[in-house]
Amino acid sequence: MPELLLELFSEEIPARMQARAAEDLKRLVCDKLKEQGLEFSRADAYATPRRLALVIDGLPEKQPDRTIEKKGPRVGAPEKAIEGFLKSAGLTSLDQCEKRDDGKGEVWFAVAKREGLPTGALAVIILQELFFSFPWPKSMRWSNDVPFKWVRPIRSVFCILRTDSQAPIPIHLSFSSNKIRGHRFLAPEPFEVSSFADYKQKLLDHKVILDPAARRASILDQAQRLAKEAGLTLVEDAALADEVTGLIEWPVVLMGKIDERFMALPPEVLTTTMRANQKYFALNTEDGKLAPRFLVVSNMETKDGGKAIVAGNERVLRARLSDAEFFWNQDRKTRLEDRVPALEKIVFHARLGTVADKMKRVEALAGEIARHVPGADAAKVQRAARLAKADLTTGMVGEFPELQGVMGRYYALGDGEDAAVADAISEHYAPLGPNDRCPTGPVSVAVALADKIDILIGFFGIDEKPTGSKDPFALRRAALGVIRLILENRLRIELRKEFRIAADASGKEIPPANVVGAINGLLEFFADRLKVALREKGVRHDLISAVFALGNEDDLVRLLARVEALQKFLDSEDGANLLVAYRRAANIVRIEEKKDKASYDTAVDPAKLGAAEEKALHAALLSVEGKASAAIGREDFAAAMAAMATLRRPVDAFFDKVTVNAEDADLRGNRLRLLAQIRATLDRVAEFSRIEG
Repeated sequence: MPELLLELFSEEIPARMQARAAEDLKRLVCDKLKEQGLEFSRADAYATPRRLALVIDGLPEKQPDRTIEKKGPRVGAPEKAIEGFLKSAGLTSLDQCEKRDDGKGEVWFAVAKREGLPTGALAVIILQELFFSFPWPKSMRWSNDVPFKWVRPIRSVFCILRTDSQAPIPIHLSFSSNKIRGHRFLAPEPFEVSSFADYKQKLLDHKVILDPAARRASILDQAQRLAKEAGLTLVEDAALADEVTGLIEWPVVLMGKIDERFMALPPEVLTTTMRANQKYFALNTEDGKLAPRFLVVSNMETKDGGKAIVAGNERVLRARLSDAEFFWNQDRKTRLEDRVPALEKIVFHARLGTVADKMKRVEALAGEIARHVPGADAAKVQRAARLAKADLTTGMVGEFPELQGVMGRYYALGDGEDAAVADAISEHYAPLGPNDRCPTGPVSVAVALADKIDILIGFFGIDEKPTGSKDPFALRRAALGVIRLILENRLRIELRKEFRIAADASGKEIPPANVVGAINGLLEFFADRLKVALREKGVRHDLISAVFALGNEDDLVRLLARVEALQKFLDSEDGANLLVAYRRAANIVRIEEKKDKASYDTAVDPAKLGAAEEKALHAALLSVEGKASAAIGREDFAAAMAAMATLRRPVDAFFDKVTVNAEDADLRGNRLRLLAQIRATLDRVAEFSRIEG
């Protein structure tokens, strides 16, 4: 069956755009083929720095024949309506139409049979449109003669349709070429190909590895081999491996040396300089320390085995590290504490003040949070909060923003600050993501929490909340960070109280009228983030909603204990049956309250309880309410659930034997109040109406 092969050859495509571009190419072309009735068995897309390639196999030789129907006016409609219909359908008389009954009378239908077009002809149309609809994040117009934009100038387009019965059919598009180009320097001679297999192999012969996964594997295999030969280990860096894969078509890994004088710099400075500026891989010695070596991935094979390339890269790295060394020496001439006033010149947010304003708020909040963090020294916490952002004014952080906090720790230790204070300066940004290490040091935890809570209450207070997929201030990440800090350190913190303290510390930045709304909005936001954070642990999202809906549960450790106990309860037979009974009772009460325009959330009158089953249920409810309340008070949620489980039999007996809607109005009202008491009793543990299943 026919195979379509397309290559878009251009100047270098940014590495960060390649994977998405390959996905978009495959999606756009495949969707258009399917719209035209062209099914296929396989489609794969590939990207290198200079080319996007697509192969689609198992296509039909032509589009299926189609019958196109168009509904027209009713039989007997005015002549002008008939004429307009015939014209729009491309017909000349009603003899070419059919009459059909649509249930309301006879209607004219135009029916035309269209013979399917050859696949090659449709491919031309689809691929030509591709140039105008491709969703590059950034694109350019590089010539007045080219009517569309592309990420980089296109140099050629190669496209063939290979069939079983004949030679490959070239498909002519903009920039069409009948040949492929290999590596720009190692094998620049153009060559012809007849199929995808031929294309992939000949590219390999011409020093281009088409598949990004194969290029990445080649890089890491070479890197690990060179490291092992030198008695070193490769520092794993998946993001760097992905980026370098997108920079080269023929990877050749080489090892270079770092001048010994630079090894006195903090290792983070060395690795960041190598990674950010030069895309070098770092290596460690056997004892886990940074080795005075680096790995560079070249896109060239040379007669001297890469010696000139290594020497050039060593020279460039030497210059980079000399700059870093200068910043390191200059920065240490000024104490961190003396840098704090300079934060008044850095705007945190136009409506939330300067970084200095922010850190005054954080310092106050951190002192309060320290009371809830076992082992946290309030004086050290506030000291760390005061100095936490001071390294933003240093030359090193100005050059490498990703080192903020890290450099602050080194400078703090150099100034003689307490080790816990220095660690907190480094760790107060953490955790930055689900795989980032969460701080455990008491001082670090308190400062990290205060910093994130200040960010959250500040932006919610000025109504700058995340919307849809947009989260410009990384508030989702901040909330997940707070959740991890609290749960992983088992901190007993009431969020509503801390949000209020943070809002009060903001002073004029947050309008007083916004405070209550901001706090309530944040609690809802945390409920959503908690669902995300606990999803992988198998915790049901509806149970989190049910507990949060109580409105008085903002201690995340206690909330999680409630949820875990509730989940175990509902997994039991008694719990599952009681949930069914709850819904039955709640539905009856809701319907009758709506009909009667009255509320039955009032006390049951024991004197009006007639049947033995309703007396037994009332007694059970009173007993359970007392036991459950006591258990909840001592945070023994398992005991509270066990008490709830005893309601199953009296509830079942009540529904089996008692008629709620009795003819006697007083009896009916009392029984509805009894059902409402079931709802109220269970809702002390969680809002059961929010539980699914």
